[in-house]
Formats: sequence, C-alpha cells, structure tokens
Amino acid sequence: MAKTYKDLREFLATLEEEGQLVRVKEEVNPEPDIGAAGRAASRVPNGPAVLFEKIKGYKGQVVTNVHGSWQNHALMMGMPKDTSTKAQFEELNRRWDKFPIPPNVVTRDEAPCKQNTMSEDINLFEVLPLYRINEQDGGFFISKASVVSGDPEFPDDFNKQNVGTYRIQVKDKDRLGIQALAMHDIAVQLEKAERKNERLPIAIALGNTPLVTFMASTPVGYSQNEYEFVGALQDGVPTDIVKADTAPHLFVPAGAEVVLEGYIIPRVRVVEGPFGEFPGSYSGARLQCEVQITHITYRTDPIFENLYLGMPWTEIDYLMALNTSVPLYKQIKESFPEVVAVNAMYSHGIGVIISTKCRYGGYAKGVAMRLLSTPHGMPYSKIVIIVDEYVDPFNLEQVMWALTTRVQPSKDVTLIENAAGMPLDPSSYPAGMTTKMIIDATTPVPPEPNPRTVELLKDPVDTEKYIAIIRDLQKAMEDK
Repeated sequence: MAKTYKDLREFLATLEEEGQLVRVKEEVNPEPDIGAAGRAASRVPNGPAVLFEKIKGYKGQVVTNVHGSWQNHALMMGMPKDTSTKAQFEELNRRWDKFPIPPNVVTRDEAPCKQNTMSEDINLFEVLPLYRINEQDGGFFISKASVVSGDPEFPDDFNKQNVGTYRIQVKDKDRLGIQALAMHDIAVQLEKAERKNERLPIAIALGNTPLVTFMASTPVGYSQNEYEFVGALQDGVPTDIVKADTAPHLFVPAGAEVVLEGYIIPRVRVVEGPFGEFPGSYSGARLQCEVQITHITYRTDPIFENLYLGMPWTEIDYLMALNTSVPLYKQIKESFPEVVAVNAMYSHGIGVIISTKCRYGGYAKGVAMRLLSTPHGMPYSKIVIIVDEYVDPFNLEQVMWALTTRVQPSKDVTLIENAAGMPLDPSSYPAGMTTKMIIDATTPVPPEPNPRTVELLKDPVDTEKYIAIIRDLQKAMEDK
C-alpha cells in the first residue's frame, strides 16, 4: 500500500525528511521574496518546497513549490523520489482504475479545518499572508485553492459536486474575483444559478493534502467526483471530508489549512486581472465573477500554500502535467486501443504528444482528431504530435528523432482553422479561437505509400543490465 497523507503538514514533513523542503527562518518581505523563491525553486535541480516561517506585516507561514519537481510529485504518490516520469504516469494509470473510492465523512469536531471560526467582521488579511505573485499582477492572487461547488439542479448529488482550481483575486477583506471560464465545470453550475438569479454557494479550501490539490486541477468528467478519485490515487485509501458550515450540501477537505465559505454573486461581473498566467505571460484584465465571503474556518497557525506561475517550467506545470495526461489517455484509448501513452505536460495540454501503433494509413490523424474532440482537448490542445508506439512521448530526444526522420511537412502537417482555443493562450485571436496543428511523425503503414523502408536499430543485448550497473555505480559514488 502506498504512503498517504492526511493533510498538507504530513506531506511537508515527508518532503523535509527526503531533502525536498527548505525552511527560510529569517523574516522576509511578502514581495518580491515569496514570488522570487517560487521562481527560483523551479530552476533548482530537484526543486524543493520552500517554507517561509516569518512574513513581514503578517502572522503565519507561507509555503510554495510543494508540487514543484518530479521528486515531490513521486513522494505525493508515496513512491520513491527518484521514480521516472514515465513510471509515475504508468502508476497513475494503474490507480486510476480503482475509481471510485468513496471518501470518509468525518464530524465537525474531528476536522482540523474547523479549529477556528470567523463569521463576523470577515477579514482575509487577518488569516492569510497575501502578496502579488508577479510584479504586474492586478492584485493579490490565490493561485492554489480547491474550489468546491454543487449543481443547483441536483444539490444533493455528490457525483455532480465539483472540486476545481480557478484563479482567485482578492478584491477586499471579504470579496474575491474568480475566473470561471466556459469550459470549466463550475461555469455549468453558475449558468444554472444565474438563470434563476440565485447565488451559487462555494467553499474555497486552501492548503490541502497533495492529492486533493492534484485532483482539483484534473480534467475529469462532470459527474465524476474528485474526492472519489483521491481515494483511488491513494491506492484505495479514502480521503477525509467534512460538511461545509454555511452550505451543508458541500463537502470540504477535513485537513485543509483554511476554508473560505460564501457564494458567487449572480449576474455581477467586475474587472479582474491582469495576472501572470501558466503560458508565461500576463493575461490582461477581463470582467469576471465576484465572490462574497461570509464565513471562514481555519486551523490554528494556518500555513498558506500558494504557487508561482511563470514561463514554464514552474510548479503549476508539474502539478498539472500527469493529471492532464492520464485522463486524456483514458478517453482516447477507449476508441483507439493501440494508443500506448499520452504526454500532455506542456502548457496544460496546449501541446500534446501521443504514441500509438498505427493499424492502417491515416490512423495517426484519427487519434489526433479524437484528442481534439475530448472535453479538455477541444478547447486546450493546439499542437498535436503523433509518434510510433516504440517512441517514448516523455523522452523529448526520441520525439525530436521522430520529428526529424519521420515527418515530410508537405503531407504530414495538417492545419485546422477557426477552432476552439484556450483564451489564456496569448497567440489565440480572438481570445478563445485558434488554428490547430497535427504533426504525423509515425512511420507510414498501408495503404499510405512508404517509398523508403528502413530497418530500425535495436538496443544491444544487455543494455538494460548495464543501465542498472551504471546507476548503482553512480549511487555508490554519491554515498561516499
């Protein structure tokens, strides 16, 4: 059974034991220090989480880059920290099939997130050490929240309760802006509430167990409950949840550091942004929804977890890499069983590499079209590369080999104009519209003509044996 964590604090303790967390003990300025540390940690080999113990002007601690390396990602799953990316993909894929694992509902007294309550004179600044992540952000942003909302038509349907990650701007001591794009599940629920001019209750959980945060940023089906996936990814161990105080049909992570409760104000849009977004550029300012906070619960001495966004790779790219890849793999493989693996790690799936065996000519383009018809692939994916089944899509050296030796641009590159795009992609114009590109880097199979057949080189016998020998020798040198 894989190691699991009840809350963020247990995970931070493991990161520290494994040398994947550093503590900054001296007092720092909230700006630019915390954002700078988040940027820096992503550029350090095996980037650790960074915990700030003293923030000038605030009480409480801040941690960033918690998911910000493949080592941290492996530890999140209870795997050895040196587990390869491909092996982590395969293990996620295995655990995915354990869904659903119903969560464990605990009482209010059993939930650490209910230790303290603020229900009058709400002031976010008394609970959270807020700061701008990048210099030209339009305000203080909460970038790593798990937002819980329900379907107004089916408030008691647990499967239609959504746990998602959306960017949140602090507008006032009790008012937030939230980006609910049309392709997001919360937008479906908001549309139903606003049709009747009703408030949409939400709960915003901060500082969660790492797999809750992981699933909140994962594109699963509308009727698939994220908490039941957390249990599956914990290798069958249920996650603990508790009822929200002001909207008891909503459930929040029991071990969360802070839970902000309130509602999205119907039919109100106020300017939000600009914000430094995951494609590595500022998104500009747009009219977005407003949230009224009416109630806060929090742990004693809460730890504020936030993430840095910037030019990839940063923490958000590690957080949303495999949890974008695995759902797309599952969806495509249902129609195309020859698909071997999907790498959607680049800019949240704007770029995707798929390895597949081709049954007949044109098969690769069909696989690409299926990706572009999935709920996530249709708005997000823009550049799709299809490679043969023996090419590891997570190994960019192999992918570049396929591109340089298998692609004839005149026939293997396909453009699809006037297609749905991701509005935050700065190349989309107008925002949300784009041209898709499919690159077929597979070896032609009949009836597609292949005028120049070649025989592939194979690894010499005992290559795998010597990989193990060399790794053991390296480790022995490191241990000296």
